[in-house]
Formats: sequence, C-alpha cells, structure tokens
Amino acid sequence: MADMTQLMNAKDAVWAGAASVYVTIDGNRYKLIQCTSLEATGKKNKKEIPILGRVSAGNKSAGIKYTGKMSGYYNTSIFRKLLKNYQDTGVDTYFDLTVTNDDETAAVGKQTVILKGCNFDEQIVAKVEAGGDPLVEDASFTFESYEMPTEFTELSGMTV
Repeated sequence: MADMTQLMNAKDAVWAGAASVYVTIDGNRYKLIQCTSLEATGKKNKKEIPILGRVSAGNKSAGIKYTGKMSGYYNTSIFRKLLKNYQDTGVDTYFDLTVTNDDETAAVGKQTVILKGCNFDEQIVAKVEAGGDPLVEDASFTFESYEMPTEFTELSGMTV
C-alpha cells in the first residue's frame, strides 16, 4: 500500500488561471491582461559522441536554444509597433517577459520566471474574421536567457 504521507494533494496542482504576464519594453512595463497562454522552452543542442568499446553512442550537451509561444486576444498594438519600428528604422527591439504562477491554494507558493532578451519571430499586422468570436492572435518568439527570482516550494513528501 502506498505511503499516504507521500502523495500530492489535489489542491497542490497549480491552477493555470492563477498567473500573470508582464512585458518590459524600453523601460516601460505593461501587464498583458489579454494573454491567454504562454509557454517558454529550453532545448539542448546535443552532440552524439562515439565511444570505442561501446555499441551505443553517448550524448553531450553543446548549447541551448530558448523558444516560446504565446496567445492572446487581438486588442493591443504594443507588439505591432515593434515590428513597424523595425520596418521603418531597421532597429530591432528586444524585451523581457515576466511570468508568475501564483495559486494561493497550492502549498507550492509561487514561481516567477523572467524571460530575457525576447524577440518575436513573426507578428500579425492586421486581422479580421467574420463571425461572433473574439479575435485571437498567436506569436512565437526566441529569448536569450532566463532568471527565476521566485521558485516553487517543494511539496512535503517529495524528499524521501
């Protein structure tokens, strides 16, 4: 029988909606209240390492690439202005995204991750759609690094 003291409580699953996203562009900070989802990923670049005497090769990390995607309601021009500025001046704008998960019900507390040096891969310039649904836009981006000033607390029962 499982040790009941080492099981997660359902309340400790972090609720997706208990989050906030802020963008900082040229020193100006905006709360992205229209953001409906955001995901940032780090993917290691691996090199296959042949090893004498083994039939299987080893794998060695040789760098990392950070990418992200976000979705939200189509009701702000903040990001379109960045693309227009690049079009007009040739100067690309990098920005930071601050993402906080903070479900007060969960015993893990909150986690804040700051994505540094973000830059969009593409941006919707204009959008229309017949019908009664709200307009939504998706965007993919890269980022250079991240900081994690606040980390989730380990749940009791994780350390054995």
